[in-house]
Amino acid sequence: MFGLFPAQHGCNRRQWLGLSALAGLAGWSWPAQLAASPSSSFVRSGHDARPASAKSCIHIFLCGGPSQPDLWDLKPDAPAGIRTVFDPIQTSVPGILFGSQIPELARHADKLAIIRSMTHDDNGHETAIARSLLGQLPARPGDRFVARDDHPGAGGILHRLLGPTGELPPWMILPRYFGTSSPPYKGQSGGFLGATYDPLMLDKEKKCSLSDAPLGLGAMQLLDGIDTQRLSGRQTLRSRLEAISDDRLAHSPLPGQRGQALQLLVSPRVRQVLDLEQEPAAIRDRYGRNEYGQSFLMARRLVEQGVRMVNIFWTFFDAKGCQFNLWDCHGTATDVCGVDGQLRGRDQLTHQYCTPAFDRCFSALLEDLEQRGMLADTLLVVSGEFGRTPQINATAGRDHWAHCYTQLLAGGGIRGGQVYGASDDRGAYVKDLPVTPDDFTATILYAFGLTPETPILDPLNRPVPISRGRPVTALF
Repeated sequence: MFGLFPAQHGCNRRQWLGLSALAGLAGWSWPAQLAASPSSSFVRSGHDARPASAKSCIHIFLCGGPSQPDLWDLKPDAPAGIRTVFDPIQTSVPGILFGSQIPELARHADKLAIIRSMTHDDNGHETAIARSLLGQLPARPGDRFVARDDHPGAGGILHRLLGPTGELPPWMILPRYFGTSSPPYKGQSGGFLGATYDPLMLDKEKKCSLSDAPLGLGAMQLLDGIDTQRLSGRQTLRSRLEAISDDRLAHSPLPGQRGQALQLLVSPRVRQVLDLEQEPAAIRDRYGRNEYGQSFLMARRLVEQGVRMVNIFWTFFDAKGCQFNLWDCHGTATDVCGVDGQLRGRDQLTHQYCTPAFDRCFSALLEDLEQRGMLADTLLVVSGEFGRTPQINATAGRDHWAHCYTQLLAGGGIRGGQVYGASDDRGAYVKDLPVTPDDFTATILYAFGLTPETPILDPLNRPVPISRGRPVTALF
């Protein structure tokens, strides 16, 4: 089962993750899944006939819940204690104000659709993350971590319905899977579709998020003493042995899938795509020399080479490896793991690990995709599990608030320069056009030409709709 690390399997957590990543990128399924035919997981219908406006998607998840009253749903006329302490600034769209911490992004508001009416009823991090990433409530209330009987994540659905994308896997996660000292949260696996539809996860070391340490993919590193020539010889010997064996392998997916995995291990093209040193120094500087900028730049390189879905998870690890979901800007009375001495919520929001780095690399990504002619068919998504309270708390921060918050879309057929939905005069509740996490995920799938009723088959061959939400078609 994806995301569990049982001792009886004889490998530790890191080794298991490496095996899972390699199995997913190769199209392998674990033994329980091998008997399933790929065609048995999908039935076509007339529901998926809408022309797609997106070919790829980069989904940026701001772990912890970004502060919409301070960033992109300001209430400058609200009383003190509710209105932001940051100056409102004009954007490239008359009438749309952003917070002063994101001036670069403000210049690109004409590319953005700003949904100010996101809403659900769960103020708990883990369960809200699971619902947001999965695009629906888990089948078992309160369940948080990936399980093989989950509904598939959006990347797995797209892989199953639209097929593979070539030499590179169709779904990748940067700079590592998202969990908080835990297995991955739901929405980061192919669920009941099987391990074939799991994402390939990079595994950058959980330290020094603000450093220029390279992104890593341990699952694709050859073992010491094994070079590509020796690996090729082993594969030739294996092929000869299989050729003289009985015909039990004739209908097995293993030989072809093994070949895909080996090709990824030795492919110069794959290694070149994953090497950010191939980029000009000026481009790397523009994105930012930290794991956030590197992840955004890597995502651009991946979709440029045909990868369909890239998830980026924005959290922070300090030099000791302490994790801090920095968008969770409550503020604190004492210095805690990962806070880096920034005790007030407003100071956490303006630290280099938060809005300055986001403003820099997201604006760089918008510019880069537009200059390369890729923005029109690359969907950009900025989301979180919820937003922040209207009321500023005693430590100059804001607390969890799922009743009304903001998320962003751009590119991929989305009309820029628009605001969808509205909050009330204090930003507490939705005033108009509510959008749930289920609707938001349905909107992502809609950009790829898929309506919610499009079915996939579960392990019992029952048709299951890909989403129970309603896409926000007015955004297109």
